[in-house]
Amino acid sequence: MYGPRTIERTHNSKPPNGELVSADLSRAIHEHRLAPGTKLGEDELADIYGVSRTIIRTALQRLAHGQLVEIHRNRGAFVAKPTPKEALEIFEARELLEPRTAHSAALRATAEDITALNAHITKEHEAVASNDRGLALYLSGQLHVQIAKIAGQSTIADFVETLISRSSLIVALYWKRESALCESHAHHSLVSAIEANDATLAEELMVSHLVDLHSALDLRDVPEVATSLKDILG
Repeated sequence: MYGPRTIERTHNSKPPNGELVSADLSRAIHEHRLAPGTKLGEDELADIYGVSRTIIRTALQRLAHGQLVEIHRNRGAFVAKPTPKEALEIFEARELLEPRTAHSAALRATAEDITALNAHITKEHEAVASNDRGLALYLSGQLHVQIAKIAGQSTIADFVETLISRSSLIVALYWKRESALCESHAHHSLVSAIEANDATLAEELMVSHLVDLHSALDLRDVPEVATSLKDILG
């Protein structure tokens, strides 16, 4: 039995490798099916994915490298649980980097880039319409990653992608209002500015958007986690 989002296997195909398992777990974390603090037992995951503990260990190490998972000696692996201080630092880092990537993206975007961004927003709308909040959250973050990649600065884009991944954990822990999820009008306005090659406006809109997201953090209340991995991934 496999995670429902990214791993598809036919009767005659090979079992998933560490890369596929890590991608599936990453998607589950981004979509908030795996909450921060969830224990990721190697035996249980090996049973769920039908692979060896060695492959699971490789997958967890990949996720730990991307700071989505924390591995504690003698305790095992857990979905990372950023502290309030880390949450603030991550959003402050995004506020420093992403306005500049939006500025650069507006100067570099091709017609194909704009088509891809608009198609991405359409998928966001479909996820919201089908009440798939987890998928909508995942797609929302990935739009920011796409914009960073369009900017043509690979090192910064990689850093932004890591920050977006960490932001998914922060949203799960500290969000205080549903409306603070990347609203469709915010993304529409941003993509429209990029399409118009208006770098100054794109930068300003990204600043406003990120400030709004940052303001939605509530660092006081952290929900408890008590869910079976088989229920989540099976």
